[in-house]
Amino acid sequence: MEQVFQPDDLGWGDLGANWAETKETPHLDELAAQGTRFVDFHSAASTCSPSRASLLTGRLGVRNGVTHNFAISSLGGLPLNETTLAEVLQAAGYSTAAIGKWHLGHHGHHHPIFRGFDYYFGIPYSHDMGCTDTPGYNVPPCPPCPQHGTATSPTNKDCYTDVALPLFENLTIIQQPVNLSSLVEQYVEAATRFIQQARSSSRPFFLYLALAHMHVPLHITPPSDRGIYGAALREMDALVGRIKLLADNYGKGSTLLWFTGDNGPWMQKCELAGRLGPLLGTWQRARGGSPAKQTTWEGGHRVPALVYWPGHIPAKRSSHAILSTLDVFPTLVALAGAKLPPNRRFDGMDVSPVLFGLSDVGHKMLLHPNSGAAGKDGAVEALRLAQYKAFYTTGGAKACDGSTGPEEHHRPPLIFNLDSDIEEQEPLDVASREYQAVLPAISRAYAQALEDIATDNITVADYSKDPAAVPCCSTKHVACRCHAPTSHTAPLDQHTDRRATRLCLAPQRTAGGRAANCKGRTVTLFCL
Repeated sequence: MEQVFQPDDLGWGDLGANWAETKETPHLDELAAQGTRFVDFHSAASTCSPSRASLLTGRLGVRNGVTHNFAISSLGGLPLNETTLAEVLQAAGYSTAAIGKWHLGHHGHHHPIFRGFDYYFGIPYSHDMGCTDTPGYNVPPCPPCPQHGTATSPTNKDCYTDVALPLFENLTIIQQPVNLSSLVEQYVEAATRFIQQARSSSRPFFLYLALAHMHVPLHITPPSDRGIYGAALREMDALVGRIKLLADNYGKGSTLLWFTGDNGPWMQKCELAGRLGPLLGTWQRARGGSPAKQTTWEGGHRVPALVYWPGHIPAKRSSHAILSTLDVFPTLVALAGAKLPPNRRFDGMDVSPVLFGLSDVGHKMLLHPNSGAAGKDGAVEALRLAQYKAFYTTGGAKACDGSTGPEEHHRPPLIFNLDSDIEEQEPLDVASREYQAVLPAISRAYAQALEDIATDNITVADYSKDPAAVPCCSTKHVACRCHAPTSHTAPLDQHTDRRATRLCLAPQRTAGGRAANCKGRTVTLFCL
């Protein structure tokens, strides 16, 4: 049994086991004590869609095509010729489920139900990409969904008022707008249903739980000593604790839990952003902008990571191996006794020897793609080689003070020694013996990596948009408002018709381009 937890925008310093100042994660700290904590663990990208696509394929965005985030009106998603971890495990006999945030395409066959998951329950993208009646905390604050009349233009571009946030169960929108104050409980209930049915069927299962936390806090009361963000962090921690207890109750020692973030904290959200710990990105901060989410600085890429599997993975262990979310795919495939998909190369590797405490050697080199702060989206212009970090392009994301660091290109690259400068404060002097000694190895590794990518079987994602792709359960009400009954479809029924219906009341386009209206009836997902 395998479970992967992936919170959103969690800072490396948000985990108490990583940073002593943090007191809001007792369940995760206990998980760290009962399993192995990875100190030098990295996301494959520093923004949502590319990071998630890489976790589920073991391939960087320059290979799998996902280089930046998808929108609520996106027609595409993770390319259909890319094979997901869920598809491999499903073919190996696993029951599979995705609960929570998806953000890899919701239109047509990009929906998770068609990407290897037997069951899906969650929000198709970030929980601030649509209005709700219970708006979560944000900076600046967003208004609730309009009740009557026509939606007004948002006061800032980060708020959505025209379309309410949808909650899906399988292919059906069961609530729009979603009630954020009850979302945690609904996720726990969905996970419980799935695990119970999987266990009763005596089949192994794979659960991908992509939490809404910590993107922006949901509806939280009351705040903790650390304020709203601290309360949200404590809520997320409690959620993980409940799922862990559930897994233990159904057979302690039979389920591997892998907890890791998708990228670093969203620093432009000010007091609603997570902690960087020591990953300050001081060189960038001196030039303006944030060194966290969207950037290739350590604060954007280095994330908390824990693995727990009693009887298999050593307890009370901290590993300094350089690992990545890219490794989740090949490692879990290997543990399941399955085979990697052919005719493509992978950036991740099977790190089960590291998990089992047999080795502490991970990647010698990791590639960090540009993720929106500077350079072309997806382009690899930063890399890690042992303790050295090289930047060919730098730039900051938007910071709390509104500044954005300038895009700068470096030939030769900036090189930091992270063993002595984890804050990335001062790059090595290009005239120094250390710089001259390491530059040839970095240059060779970089050139070889780019050549490997250029000669691989790569794909390109469709980023086109169409208003008809926006999930909408009823155009009769402003902001697509409706409250459909919850179906709680049995997730393990392999005979369920994959053309299962959803509420599709928005004007659509036929294959010939003519406008069609669903006219209030329930129709198939492919009402084109």
